[in-house]
Amino acid sequence: MRRDVAVKVEFLTRVEGHGHIVVNVRDGVVERAELQIVEAPRFFEAILRGRSIFEAQHITSRICGICACGHSLASIQAAEHALGFSPSAQTVLLRTLLLHMELLDSHVLHINLLVAPDLLGVQSFIGMMKENPEAVRRALRMKQACNTVCDLLVGRHVHPISCVIGGFTKLPTTTQLVTMRDQLVQLRDDLLPTVELIRTLSFPEFCRETEYVALCSDDDVYPLLSGAIASSDGVRKAKEDYRSITNEFLVQHSSAKHARLSRNSYAVGALARFNLNAAKLHPSAQAVAAELGLRAPCCNPYLNTVAQLVECVHCSEEALMIVEQLLAEGIDQGEAVSGGGNENQRIPVRAGRGIGAVEVPRGILFHDYTIDDKGMIEHANCVIPTGQNLQNIEDDMHRLVPEILVRSDAEITLALEMLVRAYDPCISCSTHFLKIDFVGR
Repeated sequence: MRRDVAVKVEFLTRVEGHGHIVVNVRDGVVERAELQIVEAPRFFEAILRGRSIFEAQHITSRICGICACGHSLASIQAAEHALGFSPSAQTVLLRTLLLHMELLDSHVLHINLLVAPDLLGVQSFIGMMKENPEAVRRALRMKQACNTVCDLLVGRHVHPISCVIGGFTKLPTTTQLVTMRDQLVQLRDDLLPTVELIRTLSFPEFCRETEYVALCSDDDVYPLLSGAIASSDGVRKAKEDYRSITNEFLVQHSSAKHARLSRNSYAVGALARFNLNAAKLHPSAQAVAAELGLRAPCCNPYLNTVAQLVECVHCSEEALMIVEQLLAEGIDQGEAVSGGGNENQRIPVRAGRGIGAVEVPRGILFHDYTIDDKGMIEHANCVIPTGQNLQNIEDDMHRLVPEILVRSDAEITLALEMLVRAYDPCISCSTHFLKIDFVGR
């Protein structure tokens, strides 16, 4: 259709952080389609330099208030890799439980309070309170359950305390595990009507083939905490080669880097994980995917929200299984480590480099540290999922707009807002460079 369209959305709502959507169409041709990230960088990599590796997880958890536990886990994995330390089976189990709760907490928020309003035709979840108050109460109840489990496991969900290099400074008691189990049973029950609600809603129909990137493994475990890096285009590499996966580059309109692999862009997140690992989901999650009509491969970015719900079912079932296992086997309280530093020289310090690769709610997260023989950080690099998705979002915009030019300007604008929201961007985390013009130099 030959027409002119100018879309400028300043400070997109119902996303984390501040970003603008700018789209210009002249005579039916898309001349510009940008997601402008306008936040200033926060220099976490620079803050880490000169600090002890044993402080890193507490510093990097401040990168994000939504994925604080995910950043801690990626940081700890990178640190232990650099130090040559292998955590115990119990520690890995507890970290897996923590990651499941992180995904649940974030996905529940995104599905019910950020995306559902669009699908229900209201401005925000406040509007949902009138039409469907129980859905809002249910979402808040599930988030409270996630917060309760995280509080018991690591002291608090936002900026966790007890999850450190080597293990946990405080381990849950039997009474606390019972409370976790009760919370998870209630959460699992609340997911059933959530699935029913999403089943009744209509998502936009749009498809663009792209490359999907996520962790992969050779076993039957749905890989979240560890694994190699794989893409739907057949790339498979060790986490140490993550830079050859992300291939970050700068664009003029954003304070966040973009990324590409085999094509012009790639996508990470729940839909990417589903496309690469659907067969490894818990049977209950596979059943929900079938009920909701989600099948791999899926190239509709709007259905990332459905993939998140499928992951919610998976994570709730897996988390409950872990707690039941810990109750049956008992917690070895002797594994608790003292303090958050290395006061008792519990882990030998050596010079080295370590990489952490963890699947957080919005996709695969990389932390990379180089330390000296005293355990001081000489170099740090973090590659955030949203940064990896930005080019893919813009490529989606370029494809989507010509397909919807028959719609009104308001409808086009809403479709673009919904597209960006479907990726669940964490904009503040993604800002990683700053262009400075020195006047008079």
